Amino acid sequence: MQVATPTTSVSKTSLWIGRVLSALAALFLLFDGITHVVQISPVVDSLNQLGYPVNLALVLGVMELVCLAVYVFPATSVLGAILLTGYLGGAISAHLRLGDPLFSTTLFPVYIGILIWGGLYLRDERVRALFTARKEH
Repeated sequence: MQVATPTTSVSKTSLWIGRVLSALAALFLLFDGITHVVQISPVVDSLNQLGYPVNLALVLGVMELVCLAVYVFPATSVLGAILLTGYLGGAISAHLRLGDPLFSTTLFPVYIGILIWGGLYLRDERVRALFTARKEH
């Protein structure tokens, strides 16, 4: 059985809104990844508070930057969004474990995830097709 994936044209407005949302998420993740690689004092303090060894900052930063690079390259953006979703899920788990404030801290990675997937939905026909696919009888 084949699934028809209609090709839907996106308006220029939706395309640009998607690009802006994706860029906002990408800029935040780029900043965050670089601060982990450089290991600035707020990152070190945060890792100590979360109970992680400071030497993981470099590993986390490189992982985040690699996932981000996969996301910003159009041909692999869906894979990048999936990888970043997993990365952000780890951040949520760490904050839940400590009982950090829900809306300001624990759910912040969810807000970034919404920007990632919302932007991708608005700018990528493949993602929109996942939600509009219809089965042929």
